[in-house]
Amino acid sequence: MIVALAIVTGFQREIRGKVIGFASHIQISKYDSNNSLEVSPFDANAKLLNEINGIEGVESVFRFARKPGIVKSDELVEGVLFKGVDAENTLPFFKKHLVAGRMPSFADSASSKEILISKSLASKFHLAPDSSIILYFVQDPPKARKLKISGIYETGLGDQDFDQVYIIGDLRIIQKLNNWPDERIGGIEIDVKEGYDYRAVNEAVYKHIPADLTSEDIEELYPQLFGWLSLIDTNVVIVIVLMLIVSVINTVTSLLILILERIQMIGILKALGASNGQISGIFLYQAAAMTLKGLFFGNLLALSLCFLQKEYNLIELNEATYYLKYVPIHLDFIRVLFLNAGFFAVSMSCLIFPSLLVSKFKPARTMRFT
Repeated sequence: MIVALAIVTGFQREIRGKVIGFASHIQISKYDSNNSLEVSPFDANAKLLNEINGIEGVESVFRFARKPGIVKSDELVEGVLFKGVDAENTLPFFKKHLVAGRMPSFADSASSKEILISKSLASKFHLAPDSSIILYFVQDPPKARKLKISGIYETGLGDQDFDQVYIIGDLRIIQKLNNWPDERIGGIEIDVKEGYDYRAVNEAVYKHIPADLTSEDIEELYPQLFGWLSLIDTNVVIVIVLMLIVSVINTVTSLLILILERIQMIGILKALGASNGQISGIFLYQAAAMTLKGLFFGNLLALSLCFLQKEYNLIELNEATYYLKYVPIHLDFIRVLFLNAGFFAVSMSCLIFPSLLVSKFKPARTMRFT
C-alpha cells in the first residue's frame, strides 16, 4: 500500500509539474469566444503587471503570446505553435530539460532570432544546435522568418501534446509580425509560490483584472489531462481497499488459528476464574503485537524499495505512453503515517469479533483432553 501510494503520488506530481512548467499555474487572456491557438491580444501596462505581482501567493508574472506556424523541408511539413516569451522569463523548466545546445538569449534591444525546439522535432527535420530553420507563420498574407536554433529540449510530455508542438522564442517576433505595440501581448502567465493553492490564487487574480480579461488555472486549461490524473486517485483507492481486505482476512485467520491452538489453555484459564474479557484481551494483545510487527517490517521493506527506486531509477517506463522515463516516487510521510494508523485501527476492529469466540468455549469440554 505504501509503494502504491508513493508511485501514484509521484506520478501525479511529476506530470503536474511538467504541465505547469509549460503553461504556469495561471494564465490571463482576453475574455472572448476565440478558441483558436492564437489568442486575442490585449494591452498589459506596468500598472496591471504590478497589481498582479502584488497579490498574495504570486511568485512571478510573465508576458507571452502564441502564433501557429509551419516548418517544412523538401519531404516533411509540420504544424507548430510558436510561443513568444519576454526577456524576464529565464525559462527554468526548459533549462532543466535541455538536452543539447544552450538557452536562448532575449536580452538584446532588438528581437532575438534564437529559439528552442523539441528533440522530436529536431530529429524529424535533422536539426542541431546553431542550425537555422525557416518558420512560416499562419496569417494573411503568410510571413516567414529565418530563426536560429540555440538549444533542444525534451520533456517527455507526448509528441502530439506538447514537445512536438511548441517552439519557444522571443515575444517581440510575434509583436512585429502582428504590428503590435510593446504593451500588446497574447496573455500573462503567473507562477504561484510553493505552499499556496493555485486555485485560491486564481480567484484572487480574477478579482483584480479588468472585466474584459479572464484567468484560468492549469486544471481549467487542460481539463482532460488533469481529469485523467484524478482517475488515478480512484485506482489507488481501489488497490488499497483490496489490499486491506486481503490483509484483514489473513490477520483474522491467524487469530482464529491462534485461538484454536489454545483451546486447552482457554479452558484452564476459565477454570482458574479468568473472565471471557480477560482471555479475549490476551488474544487481542497477541494479535496487536503481530500486526505491529508486520507493520514494522512492511514499512521497512516499502521505504527501502522506494529509496532504491528514487535514487537509482531501477524500474523504467515507456516515456511515449507514461510521459516519464522511470517510475516516480514521492513519499508523503503524513500520508504514510495515516495509512499505518488506519490499517492498524481497521485490523484491530475486525479482530474483536473472532476474539469473542472465547466466550463459546466451555471449560469442561476444553479440558477433557488435557
